Amino acid sequence: MKAVITQHGIPSSFYSDRGAHYWSTPKAGGKVDKRNPTQFGVAMRRLGIDMIAAYSPQARGRSERAFQTHQGRLPQELAQAKITTMEAANAYLKQVYMPEFNQKFSVLPAETQSAFVPLGTVDVNDILSEQYERTVGNDNCVAFEGLSLQIPADKHRHHYVRCKVTVRVSCEGKLSIQHGPRCLARYDREGLIRAEEAQAQ
Repeated sequence: MKAVITQHGIPSSFYSDRGAHYWSTPKAGGKVDKRNPTQFGVAMRRLGIDMIAAYSPQARGRSERAFQTHQGRLPQELAQAKITTMEAANAYLKQVYMPEFNQKFSVLPAETQSAFVPLGTVDVNDILSEQYERTVGNDNCVAFEGLSLQIPADKHRHHYVRCKVTVRVSCEGKLSIQHGPRCLARYDREGLIRAEEAQAQ
């Protein structure tokens, strides 16, 4: 989604299957709960994108056939290109596979002008981050998924004990802690304050 938005802009709607990453579905195979959005759903709301859940067998069939096509072709192509790492596979997808696939199967739209809205000054990394509310502990740390994120001293206050903060997880898995509009610190995936943050303290 980040790639689509940064390359083309913001769409008016997003049509998807009922996967758990897109929708909360109280009953397996049942209707989605639009009042209880997933992290993805919350991000789409921030961008003003209307999410549409697919219910028809035809829509699911199209998705499944597309998945089967890619699952059938990609492993063979990656093996033929002697690609064995995730980084090399992602580069191949972007530089080789997707351009060739689009050139072969894409169809020119009836309307040449884009229906996407320009991104403008919106921080897409912030919008598309996962966001979790936490309370700062008595040690001025935030517990998050087995990590203890230490909030560094700053000029605004001595500590943030018992304050409500937001832990944000970027698309790349990097962490940050937000208190209101201010970012208190940024961390790597191991929960250590990133080098550029430490140098700025």
